[in-house]
Amino acid sequence: MKFRKKPVVIDAMQYDGSNHMALTLWAGEFGVSVDWDISGAQINIHTLEGTMLADKGDWIIRGVKGEFYPCKPDIFAATYEPA
Repeated sequence: MKFRKKPVVIDAMQYDGSNHMALTLWAGEFGVSVDWDISGAQINIHTLEGTMLADKGDWIIRGVKGEFYPCKPDIFAATYEPA
């Protein structure tokens, strides 16, 4: 059987290596903590499923149930378009 992904509008922010404070504030609004390494190359998103690592250039998505997770740029471009 084949399935099509339901059209869902999501909130997302691309991590550019310098916007860790904006990501921290955004995730914090929903009770999710974010921290980053000293160089700003990576951030850690602490979720109920564990810590997820995002690299510079990755998109951070807030899912339909309020969960946050990273998504690689090529997967993001293939899956999402501006709403």
